Amino acid sequence: MYVCSCFGVTEQQVKKHAEAGACTPRQIASACKAGTDCGGCVRTIQAMLGRGACPRRELLDQKQPAGAVERLDAGTAPAPVAGFPEAA
Repeated sequence: MYVCSCFGVTEQQVKKHAEAGACTPRQIASACKAGTDCGGCVRTIQAMLGRGACPRRELLDQKQPAGAVERLDAGTAPAPVAGFPEAA
């Protein structure tokens, strides 16, 4: 099944790049361009990568301040990232 129609990237290709060490959608994009045109596949790629599958991700989770999740749940949203459209 195609994950990225813009560049013809399949689910199998994304899995192959993930097995080779790509832990984030940005790393997948660097490997095969998926997610760099319309962006419609980025959420699918995120879901495929899952959480905790990458050793670096686990290290980042350990460094996160203990109350960070509660602050976000309290209604504080992170600042928008340059180059990404804001949710309407």
